[in-house]
Amino acid sequence: MVTIKSNREIELMKEVGKLTARTHEYIAKIIKPGMSTYELDQLVEKFIRENGGTPAQKGYPSGIKGVPNFPGSICASINDVVIHGIPSKKDIIKDGDIISIDLVVEKNGYNGDACRTHLVGNVSTEARKLVEVTEQAFWEGIKYAKKGYRIGDISYAINEYVTKFGYSVVREFQGHGIGKEMHEDPGIPNYGKKGRGLRIEPGMTLAIEPMVIEKNPDIWELEDGWTIVTADGSLSAHYENTVLITENEPKVLTII
Repeated sequence: MVTIKSNREIELMKEVGKLTARTHEYIAKIIKPGMSTYELDQLVEKFIRENGGTPAQKGYPSGIKGVPNFPGSICASINDVVIHGIPSKKDIIKDGDIISIDLVVEKNGYNGDACRTHLVGNVSTEARKLVEVTEQAFWEGIKYAKKGYRIGDISYAINEYVTKFGYSVVREFQGHGIGKEMHEDPGIPNYGKKGRGLRIEPGMTLAIEPMVIEKNPDIWELEDGWTIVTADGSLSAHYENTVLITENEPKVLTII
C-alpha cells in the first residue's frame, strides 16, 4: 500500500533526510585508499548514532532461510559489486577504485535512504564517466517525479538516458517507496514504459536509485546471499536519493 505522508510525517522525513545527507558528506571526507570497508562501516555507524540516528540496514532480515541478517551499517560495493557489499576487514579500498556506499538512516521512526558512488584516488576516465552518467540518470528520472506523471515515466527516463551511453540498468532490483518502513510501495524499476504504472501524487516519498552496469546487464548473487556482482566483471555504479513529491517540483530530502 502506498502511503501519503502527512505534514508532520514530511517534517520527520526531512529531518532524517538531512542526517542521511550529512552522513554521506562525512563519508566523502574520510574515505581513502588503504581503509577497509569494515573500518569505514564502524566510523559511519558511530557518526549516525552520535547524531541521534540508527543505521537501519544493520540486522536487516534477508528473508531467505539460512542467510543471516545484514551485518553492516552500510553496503560497501567496490568496482564490479553492484549492491549489498558486506563490510569486511579483508576488503581494502584501493587507489583507482569506485565504491558505492548505500545507507539507510532511521530517526524518530522514519527512514532516509541514499547512495553515492565514490571515486577513490586516480580513477580511470571510463569509471569516472560511468559514475557521472549514473548520477545524471537520477536527475533525468526525477524530472517526472511530479503530480500527474506515472512511475513508468520515471523508469523510462532513467533507462533511456543510461542506454544511450552503451550502459545497462539493473533489472532485478529497483527503487521503492520509503517512510516508516525502509521498503514501501511502490516499486520503481529503472526501466519501463511511459504512461504506465501508479500515478504520482503529492505526499509520496520515493527512493529513486539508478543502478548501472558498464557492459552486460547480467548479475550474479554470491554465496553469502547478499552480495550482487556483475556477471562479466565489468564496473557498476549506483546513485540514490529520497525524494518528496510536492504540488510542484520534487524535493530531494537527502541532499543538503
